[in-house]
Amino acid sequence: MAAIPGRRFPRPWRSGEGLLVLPALLFYLAVYLYPLSRIAAWSLFERGFTLKFYRELLDEPMYFRALGNTLEISFLSTALCLLLGYPLAYLMATTSARARSALMVLVLIPFWTSILVRTFAWMVILGNNGMVNRTLMALGLTGAPVKLLFNMLGVQIGMVHVLLPFMVFPLFAVMSGIDPNILRVARSLGAAPRRAFRHVFLPLSLPGIAAGCVLVFLLAVGFYVTPALLGGPGQITLATMIEMQINTFLNWGFAASLGIVLLLVVGGIFAAFSTLLGIGRLTGEA
Repeated sequence: MAAIPGRRFPRPWRSGEGLLVLPALLFYLAVYLYPLSRIAAWSLFERGFTLKFYRELLDEPMYFRALGNTLEISFLSTALCLLLGYPLAYLMATTSARARSALMVLVLIPFWTSILVRTFAWMVILGNNGMVNRTLMALGLTGAPVKLLFNMLGVQIGMVHVLLPFMVFPLFAVMSGIDPNILRVARSLGAAPRRAFRHVFLPLSLPGIAAGCVLVFLLAVGFYVTPALLGGPGQITLATMIEMQINTFLNWGFAASLGIVLLLVVGGIFAAFSTLLGIGRLTGEA
């Protein structure tokens, strides 16, 4: 916004408006920065400064495999949510108001039950005697139950079910703000529907794609219940390892070091993408 000649706007803190942010800032310090500083202290101090927890982590390949599993599961969940969520968000943004309301309710339904209940429901549905396997055998598509649990397939089904709304809503928010007249102009200039979508609508929806992918990925990295219940030995994640170190071995220092490593890796990935795409696009700004 251009400055108005002869008029000076007061600074927020001088006028007192900035004080309105103070409660939120104090809350942020209390519930985020302080616990994070305590976790960092647990990972670095045990009767004095020490790096033994990080040395133990570097000496054991199992923890690197768990980190690799965490990133693989998170990237796959993000890609699948984008693949399923983009057409759904596009339909919600371009359909009638009544159909949009019905689709919105369907997207919101997963929030009505807890993650634990939904995960146990998938264990029943995907089990050897579950609805999916009974249907496949009834149709003659398979003669024996298909292994749908305790593998990557089961983990992805459960996680996508939970995370899909977090992809749809940022996409829908951006798509609903795109002027439909822009596509009409492209069509009037001779562009085919697919070309108009590819060269006009898709680039304008990129902020929603970036925001949805970041949100889903960050949530997937910290998932514990779904990979622990629906996954097998090949889907052990860092969240599972952290829980094991705390509840089984009571090794809070090593669990804290695992958490710090995960935080640094995710922070590095976010920094790399923000450098390539720009922080505004990652946060959903057009």
